[in-house]
Amino acid sequence: MDAHGGHYLNKEAVLSPLGAARMCQLLFGSSIMALVSHGAGYGATYGYFCMFAWCFCFAVTLVVFSLDITRLHVCMPISWDNLTVAFAMLATLMYVTASVVYPVYFLEADCPDEGCEEQAYRIAVTVISGVSVFPYAAEVFITRAKPGAVVGYMATVSGLLKVVQGFVACIIFGALDNYGEYDNYVATEYCVVVYGLCFSVTVLVVILTISGRTSSLRFPFDRFVIIYTFVAVILYLSTALVWPIFSFDKKYGLTDRPEVCPRGQCPWDSKLVVAVFTAVNLVLYFVDLIYSQRIRFVTSAAV
Repeated sequence: MDAHGGHYLNKEAVLSPLGAARMCQLLFGSSIMALVSHGAGYGATYGYFCMFAWCFCFAVTLVVFSLDITRLHVCMPISWDNLTVAFAMLATLMYVTASVVYPVYFLEADCPDEGCEEQAYRIAVTVISGVSVFPYAAEVFITRAKPGAVVGYMATVSGLLKVVQGFVACIIFGALDNYGEYDNYVATEYCVVVYGLCFSVTVLVVILTISGRTSSLRFPFDRFVIIYTFVAVILYLSTALVWPIFSFDKKYGLTDRPEVCPRGQCPWDSKLVVAVFTAVNLVLYFVDLIYSQRIRFVTSAAV
């Protein structure tokens, strides 16, 4: 017992729906790592990404769970609620991606007799990875902003969208690095600058929110977010038009996928991934702009 008569350990970290979700995250995460290291295996860039995603999410979840149950997070100079909901959103996205990438590159329709045991392990990893998405999504659902409740910015729709935008930008960077051929034209280099600029500012917004330093800005944080999101919509709209033209127009590139183009090393595939996720991020920033206006309106009304 402490001086105020409270318990040192936080029972709610275990006996609440949020605690149950985190324990499921730890259980599934440890099971995946055990299966992969024991018999499923991994390799190449895609396999290393999947293993990194599972290990990273497990490690951070373990730290979050430990700090919550011991109440030590109150000693940290951060916004705990903003940090945990942002991580839960990121982990959901990472698990979804790993659950798609791993079977695509490591599962085969048929397996030789000596390789069926390894195939069974990989199927188990794929299933558990897919199931693991739900505990992280449940944490996001539990801690998200609810009508009339006072919560951190990262728990709002706009805050969660910031995490998704940053994750989508990482997918774009990965495609650009994998035979993206973005340095062929000035226009495509401009697109890369836009991706980098928007990603940097989005990460800055998340860091300022988690660290509780939003008041350090020289102007209101909500106004900064709205102005930045509006600019990001305009910039992404320009890239959504420029990138496909300089990648797939017959004057600058190939309209159809080449017949001889190995999977995973095909510039045309990488360009297509960039084009698709550029459109995805454009939609995300546009939706973010709408919800940012709503947050500003509620805040103004409350004052």
